[in-house]
Amino acid sequence: MKIQKPHAVLVASPGMGHLIPVLELGKRFVSQHDFQVTVFAASTEASTVQSHLQNSPEYTNNNLFKVVSLPSVDTSASVDTDATVATKIIVMMHESLPALRSAISAMKPRPTAMIVDLFGTEAMAMADEFGMLKYMFIASNAWFLAAMIYAPALDEKGLDEHANQKLPMKIPGCTAVRFDDTLEPFLNANDPMFQGFLLACMAMSTADGILVNTWEDLEPKTLAAFRDTKLLGRVAKAPVYPIGPLARPVGPVGPPVLRSHVLDWLDTKPTESVIYVSFGSGGSLSAKQMIELAWGLELSQQRFVWVVRPPIENDVSESYLTVGKDSNGVHDYLPEGFLSRTHCIGLVIPMWAPQAEILGHPSVGGFLSHCGWNSTLESIVNGVPMIGWPLFAEQKMNATLLTEEIGVAVRCNPAAADGMLVGREEIKTMVRRVTVEKQGHAMRSRVKEAKCSAEKALSRGGSSYNSLTHVVEECETGLQGLIAKSHGS
Repeated sequence: MKIQKPHAVLVASPGMGHLIPVLELGKRFVSQHDFQVTVFAASTEASTVQSHLQNSPEYTNNNLFKVVSLPSVDTSASVDTDATVATKIIVMMHESLPALRSAISAMKPRPTAMIVDLFGTEAMAMADEFGMLKYMFIASNAWFLAAMIYAPALDEKGLDEHANQKLPMKIPGCTAVRFDDTLEPFLNANDPMFQGFLLACMAMSTADGILVNTWEDLEPKTLAAFRDTKLLGRVAKAPVYPIGPLARPVGPVGPPVLRSHVLDWLDTKPTESVIYVSFGSGGSLSAKQMIELAWGLELSQQRFVWVVRPPIENDVSESYLTVGKDSNGVHDYLPEGFLSRTHCIGLVIPMWAPQAEILGHPSVGGFLSHCGWNSTLESIVNGVPMIGWPLFAEQKMNATLLTEEIGVAVRCNPAAADGMLVGREEIKTMVRRVTVEKQGHAMRSRVKEAKCSAEKALSRGGSSYNSLTHVVEECETGLQGLIAKSHGS
């Protein structure tokens, strides 16, 4: 008789920031716990999924691991063209629900558990309908999760103090969130986006557990608050499981010619001498800001690899859902003569680069980043200190966490996230601070300690390994319940 394995269904929202950690979580369920996993990717970028899985060929033809791309949906009639990225993703996920429901209802035997990310909370009703355990997966850190969990508990006075009086938002047992670092939904309690945000936050309390992409040694204070019933634990109804870091592994990813060119160039450079500059798969800068960044890199006289995307007109997140669109060439929006003047010390790459491989290269000694949590974890697990340049979403909170709590980054003027230019002199100073000054050496030491603590957390018997094991045990118990129920019927 064939033994039935627990089967976890993972639902990923559009965008690399959601998709990559969900894929990595699925891979860990399979490799460490012999689960069957189906990932439903609400994304039109099927090629992106396959490209990422090339990193791990053992999963491409693994009958325990399956990726299903949900059909693309037309949201043009439901969403204004100038709507926020969050609004667009919410509508895309909503429109994908019928296809998801149809796919799950056809699964025999029924999956044991459903795991959804932040934008997939509507799908949790299906888990109840089909008798599955339901979990939320937060692909970011525990501090961001704390802000989300506490949001529904804020009264009108608390919201007014934070949004209008610009006072810090106090979270029991956690670091307060400064107004300058706050999440966009908090800025207007009357905005429909805020109401949607609250609904997602309240849905957390109905989950059987919340998985978060961090680990005990990285955020001990916040994670302790979740367990303290006198602090944040009195608000967080579902148990919180830190199971990170889930980060993209170093491997043979992307076009071979480009990969060889970048890494061959890095092979010729001294250890920890190169700054890697990238604003993620969807982050962009204005034309004026790109000019200042180019001049700052040139004035720093430090080696660099810069992934350049075309400048944007208004919203810094406007390219988040259009990853992969080509450009007309970097000559059109960099200072005249920049490429010729910096060809000995710098390498400019249009649109895309193998980030995990670059950060894992011994020649890279710093990362100028938008502070997306994926990129942050990739930097930490490779022992690379950062220059924080947040653009949108929770990236400002991430930058504060990295600079003030963990001490592995410096940060540009916080006003940059609100459209103020970061000048070339400030950029030059930050680059040199990370690469050649004493402060950079101290950050490098701390980030290497964080790297070691991450490796320990993920190893057998480590804190994150044990957290995921606890979830697995719950799923196995749930599977026995499903089998008993089916025999009884």
